[in-house]
Amino acid sequence: MAVLRRKANPEGRMTLGEHFREFRRRIVIAAIAIALGGAVGWFVYGRVMRWLQQPLLAVAAERHVSVDEVALNFGANGVTDAFGIKLKIALWIGLILASPVWLWQIWRFLAPGLTKREKRIGRGFIAAAVPLFALGCYVSTFALPNAVKFLLGITPAGAVNYTNAEAYVSFTTKFILAFGIAFLLPVFLVGLNTVHVFPGRIMLKGWRVAVMVIFVFAAMMSPSPDAWSMLALALPMVALYFAAVGISLFMDHRRAVRDRPAWADVPDDERSAL
Repeated sequence: MAVLRRKANPEGRMTLGEHFREFRRRIVIAAIAIALGGAVGWFVYGRVMRWLQQPLLAVAAERHVSVDEVALNFGANGVTDAFGIKLKIALWIGLILASPVWLWQIWRFLAPGLTKREKRIGRGFIAAAVPLFALGCYVSTFALPNAVKFLLGITPAGAVNYTNAEAYVSFTTKFILAFGIAFLLPVFLVGLNTVHVFPGRIMLKGWRVAVMVIFVFAAMMSPSPDAWSMLALALPMVALYFAAVGISLFMDHRRAVRDRPAWADVPDDERSAL
C-alpha cells in the first residue's frame, strides 16, 4: 500500500488526516521501542540506582558524616514509592537505549517526502544524533555531582538531609536528559537546513537571539537553580550552535555551486552554447 501511495503521490504530499495518522504511527513505534528498552532497564535497575546515588555518597565522604545523613527516603509518599521509582528508572533507561529509534521517527515525520539523496543525509542525521545524544548524557555526569554538592551544601550546620527518593530520581534523570536533548540542537538545525527550511545565513544573522534563547532554555531545563548547571548546559549548546551554522553555510554554498546554471558563467560578450 505504501508503494502504491508513493507512486500515486510522487511529491510526498499528505492531507491533514494523513499527517495525524503518520504522527500516531511514529509515536506507537517509538513507544514500543522505549518499552522494550524499559524491560532491559527493569533488570539493571539496581546498578543504575547505585550509580545515581554516587553524588550523595561523595558529599557524605567530603563532610566526613555517616551515609545515613544523606540517604534516600523511599517511603516519604507511601509504600508504592519503591515500585514507582523502579518503573521510572526503567523507562528512563528505555528512553536512552531506544534513542536511535525515536530520533529516526522524529526525522521521518519531519521530512516524509525526502529524495533519494536526502534519505542518505537522513541516515547521516541519525549517525550524528545518536552519538551527540549519548555525549550530552555523558557530559551531564560531570556536572551532576557539582549540582548535588551545591544544593546539599545549602543545608545549615547541624541539620540532616533525608532526601526524598522520588524527588532525587526525578532531578537526576531530568538533569541527564536535558543535556542529551540539548546536544541534539546542531543536528536538528543542520537537518532543517538540509530540507531547505532554515538557511545558514539566517542562523548566522540571528545568533544573538539564538544565544539568548539557549541561555533561557538552559535555565528552564536545568533542574537545579545554581549558575554552574546552567552554564554547563548553555556553553556547549552555544558552541554546537555555531558549529551547526558553519556546516549549514558550507552546505548552502555547495548547493548554490551545484545548482548554478551553466550559462551564468558565460561572459556577456560570448555566445552561450545553449
